[in-house]
Amino acid sequence: METPRGESSKTAAATVASKNDDVEAIRRNRVLSSKLYLDVLPSKVPLIYSSSYDIAFMGIEKLHPFDSSKWGRICRFLIAEGFLNKKCIVEPLEARKDDLLVVHLESYLNSLKSSLNVSMIIEVPPVALLPNCLVEKHVLSPFRKQVGGTILAAKLAKERGWAINVGGGFHHCSAAKGGGFCAYADISLCIHFAFIRLNISRAMIIDLDAHQGNGHEKDFSSDRRVYILDMYNPDIYPFDYEARRYINQKVEVASGTATNEYLAKLDQALEVAAGTFDPELIVYNAGTDILDGDPLGRLKISPDGISTRDEKVFRFARERNIPLVMLTSGGYMKSSARVIADSIINLSNKSLINMESTTGKI
Repeated sequence: METPRGESSKTAAATVASKNDDVEAIRRNRVLSSKLYLDVLPSKVPLIYSSSYDIAFMGIEKLHPFDSSKWGRICRFLIAEGFLNKKCIVEPLEARKDDLLVVHLESYLNSLKSSLNVSMIIEVPPVALLPNCLVEKHVLSPFRKQVGGTILAAKLAKERGWAINVGGGFHHCSAAKGGGFCAYADISLCIHFAFIRLNISRAMIIDLDAHQGNGHEKDFSSDRRVYILDMYNPDIYPFDYEARRYINQKVEVASGTATNEYLAKLDQALEVAAGTFDPELIVYNAGTDILDGDPLGRLKISPDGISTRDEKVFRFARERNIPLVMLTSGGYMKSSARVIADSIINLSNKSLINMESTTGKI
């Protein structure tokens, strides 16, 4: 006897729902068994960094405009200025395969075993010629360490009100595809971990890197728990028109946009976001490739403009008592490290972050 069409569609829907439930159960088990949410002593400041972040291998890293040593230099500037004690920095764990599978397809992770594929993702062609074991050690492992830092940052932000991962922000990578120097989807992973481990039900991504955050946009394309405010230059990479459809609040800033106009647009965008969505966690992708002179961002924002931008976002979160995770993301000039350090110092001076530990003023 033939099954009525209505019954057939109900069966199909039930099958899809069952598969989705299975996927969520597996994801939940992976998150709950992860060791990335380590306990951090009160004597530590919620600033996360490891010397393992910095990518350096026979000078090959210099073939990409990204400053792959900026993360360490940011911390050295903060230490030299007396705002950070090396002993108070939080060292994260490296994300393992099971951690990455919370978001990533296994087929994608397997594709990273090809040096050619990794070379295309990080846009350094000579990497294709290296044995994959070297690519693992000198490229992918540092990225996974930064992923661990981004994931841990959400836990610290919930406990302390804020956390800065001096790294991360790989917003071009989605569950199934890397690109633009982004091999792992740390933003998506951070939020999924927070949903399960922190009992977070609503998250906001404020992406102020010069480039569109097409990776997390694809990952959360149909997830109403996540609100995306993306302020980007539409004239530059990645030109991902499909992902643009998934942005909740799209703010396009054309090449040549200067500081005052940029900050005015940001004020307006934050006002709209405040009236539209009520998040329990903010992930702030704070790329410095909007700086005047950046060869890839093509915007004209001053160093002081970066500090003001960051201050506005932190104030937005503070006034609403929302935990904030900051990621340093893109920035393709040597001056970026100094600018980021100065912005963190400004946040401390404005009492928007507390750089003190139980051991006293740092």
